[in-house]
Amino acid sequence: MCGRFALTLPHEAMADLFRAAQANDLPETPNYNVCPSDSIHAVTLEDGIRRLRPLRWGFLPRWYKTPTDGPLLINARAESIAQKPAFREACRSRRCLVPATGFYEWTRDSNNNRLPWYIYPKSKGAMTFAGVWQVWERGESPIASCAIVTTSANRTLSGIHHRMPVILDAQDWSLWLGEAGKGAAEAMKPAPDDALQFHRVDTKVNSSRASGAELIQPAPATPP
Repeated sequence: MCGRFALTLPHEAMADLFRAAQANDLPETPNYNVCPSDSIHAVTLEDGIRRLRPLRWGFLPRWYKTPTDGPLLINARAESIAQKPAFREACRSRRCLVPATGFYEWTRDSNNNRLPWYIYPKSKGAMTFAGVWQVWERGESPIASCAIVTTSANRTLSGIHHRMPVILDAQDWSLWLGEAGKGAAEAMKPAPDDALQFHRVDTKVNSSRASGAELIQPAPATPP
């Protein structure tokens, strides 16, 4: 799954990278602890134009009467996204790109303590998650929300978690957004085994209130 991530790119760099029109109300970066329900950066295709805009991370199905009317849908499984009522329509017509610098997963030690890991590209550059989005309009004001698509973990990450976000190659961005016709389902696959690396980080990231670049630094070695 993907339940926490980091993004350090400046707004202008993201707009240039994706060739997208930049909104004026984007969340601040860098953010080393992006959490569910936060406003996150996403690239959508609207009226044929790529837009870098904020979306609430936590997809709101149309039948929710309030934003808290059901579970917070931060992830959508690639294997069932086209059939699930919550995501089916968005999967067909409202797919988005979610930029990230890295993401976190957790394992547990023999005492059941949660141990965080930071996972990031070997290239040290940014990565792009596949997402789906829509606008929920049952409240006083519309809320544009999204979920990140996940798939089975590759061999590199399978020892940490059995799921991972779908990470799109740049050549698949147009396909996922719908600019290049049909076939987006072909992009919903695990990243190559040699694409990512990871290291343990300090447990302070276990708190959603933690912040700062130190969150992604390797944790000090544990004395023998």
